[in-house]
Amino acid sequence: MDIYLVGGAVRDQLLGIAVKDRDWVVVGATPAEMIDRGFRQVGADFPVFLHPDTNEEYALARTERKQGQGYHGFAVYSAPDVSLQDDLKRRDLTINAMARDGDGQVIDPFGGQRDITTRTLRHVSAAFEEDPLRILRIARFAARFQPLGFQVAHETMALMGQMVARGDVGHLVAERVWQEIQRALHEQSPVTFFQVLQDCGALAELMPELVAGALPRALAALQRAAEDDCPTDVRVAALLSPLPTDKAAARAKSLKAPNDCQELVRLFGDLAPAIQRPGNDPAALLSILERGDAWRRPQRFERLLCTVRCATPADIGPTVALLLQAGARCRDVNARDLMAQGYTGRELGQAIRAERLSRIQDLIQAP
Repeated sequence: MDIYLVGGAVRDQLLGIAVKDRDWVVVGATPAEMIDRGFRQVGADFPVFLHPDTNEEYALARTERKQGQGYHGFAVYSAPDVSLQDDLKRRDLTINAMARDGDGQVIDPFGGQRDITTRTLRHVSAAFEEDPLRILRIARFAARFQPLGFQVAHETMALMGQMVARGDVGHLVAERVWQEIQRALHEQSPVTFFQVLQDCGALAELMPELVAGALPRALAALQRAAEDDCPTDVRVAALLSPLPTDKAAARAKSLKAPNDCQELVRLFGDLAPAIQRPGNDPAALLSILERGDAWRRPQRFERLLCTVRCATPADIGPTVALLLQAGARCRDVNARDLMAQGYTGRELGQAIRAERLSRIQDLIQAP
């Protein structure tokens, strides 16, 4: 058997990027031979094994043939007669279709090194169009490597457009789409991901509300969230911030975004208009803090304010700072102290609110 380092590890070595994960392809072996050598089989759809010492993945060379719709609509063939080139040919991009042998020599049958030099994201073969998820993967790689100057090849963009036109995107499973979006949101240039999807027509299928005039504001908000290194829920809420609350919430739900993302999208829609209105009205500020559940969920409230800051072109900084300070002061109100003064039941609640309002007034009036 012959063993080769393949895919992203080879690509990143050539780009001078630190390699995080290493994948290996084994040519000329059977599952029984791998097990005899101490490897543990983990793949259900095709033979993948874990190295007994490193736990790195070793996959038997394989080919794939489309035979149905969806992520699982492939016939996989893996046997000792599958060559390394056969295995590399099924990959998405030329820069991901290279290998290194045991002597460190690069094996590059599809021009990956050339495309690294020219900073080009190019599909390997016509087999690319058998999997519409690759449209999102190309957009994600564009988002990752945009700072290095990579661009999608014209012929690859054209092929992606053809796939979109014939309805391939409609066969994507929502959970898989979300996985790609979530990863793309944390790439080097997440805005590029959505720009590529827009250019090939896929964004109109996946998030049509953004295409209808809201995209520039959505990408500007996402860019600010990325620059501030915000968490996923803030990035999702920032991206959907130009949309009406009902449409934003519906899109987050249809994308299968996690509950915290959907929650923040709705909270932004409910409270952003009030936060964005200028003014130092203590009652209005207290209402925002109460509706945002700032006492019990201060971290979520802070993420809401981060989203507002990203989504608001005007200088909202002073209002955000005031709300943060007001929230901190109001959280310090001690119900037990007021109970010791004789307040109980409804009167206790009224006394707590009055004390919080007083503290906000003092904060506003402070020099």
